[in-house]
Amino acid sequence: MEALELLLRHVVDMAIVCFEFVGVFVIILAGLKGIRDYIKKNPQIRLNLATGMALGLEFKLGSEILRTVIVRELSEIATVAAIIVLRAALTFLIHWEIKVEKADEEALK
Repeated sequence: MEALELLLRHVVDMAIVCFEFVGVFVIILAGLKGIRDYIKKNPQIRLNLATGMALGLEFKLGSEILRTVIVRELSEIATVAAIIVLRAALTFLIHWEIKVEKADEEALK
């Protein structure tokens, strides 16, 4: 039983690192595309940047949810829960901004 628990911990730890890496990579890529769009004066810069950031935050949120599998102490659970709430709030706000940007874009057409 201890061997299975150790295996689960290693698999979850690797998945967390992978999700964190992908999330950071997506956010960096979105930022670089945002800089390119700014230089080219692309009118959809805010929408593209917000979409990329939202996707990156989804991966980061997934890693925090996985982290709940391996926590053992109440203080760790509280910390992970607080991080999940903050990242979920950020994701919600970015999705709201995307919705507003799309509505503004449709109104201009």
